Amino acid sequence: MRHLAFVHDSWFRHCCLGSTELFTPMGIWATVEPYRGAHGLDLSLDPALDEIMSVRDAQAAELEAWLDEVTAGQLAARASVPDVWPPYARGRLVQQCLGTVLNETFEHHGFCVRDLDLIEAQDAD
Repeated sequence: MRHLAFVHDSWFRHCCLGSTELFTPMGIWATVEPYRGAHGLDLSLDPALDEIMSVRDAQAAELEAWLDEVTAGQLAARASVPDVWPPYARGRLVQQCLGTVLNETFEHHGFCVRDLDLIEAQDAD
């Protein structure tokens, strides 16, 4: 969930919206230089699940409101990918950056369901 906080800030806020604000400190990104601790991330934080979920709920509401208003023209525009992003991100369209956000959310949902199923199976034994 902390990685998804980062994904929202980076691929949605920065690339889709053009924000230059610092990221949500609890977000998790790569732990290698030059990205370690970049953009306001604080890898030493250990937030409670409720705090993480509160941030993710607000981010989901922000994305939903944008999706209600976004136009085809906005989606087809070049994304404002920051220079510090990995080279593969350069030249992407807003719709591709949005796709990254949605794909990451879908994949992490799969991890959660898988893990909850494993926990439930262990409890049944």
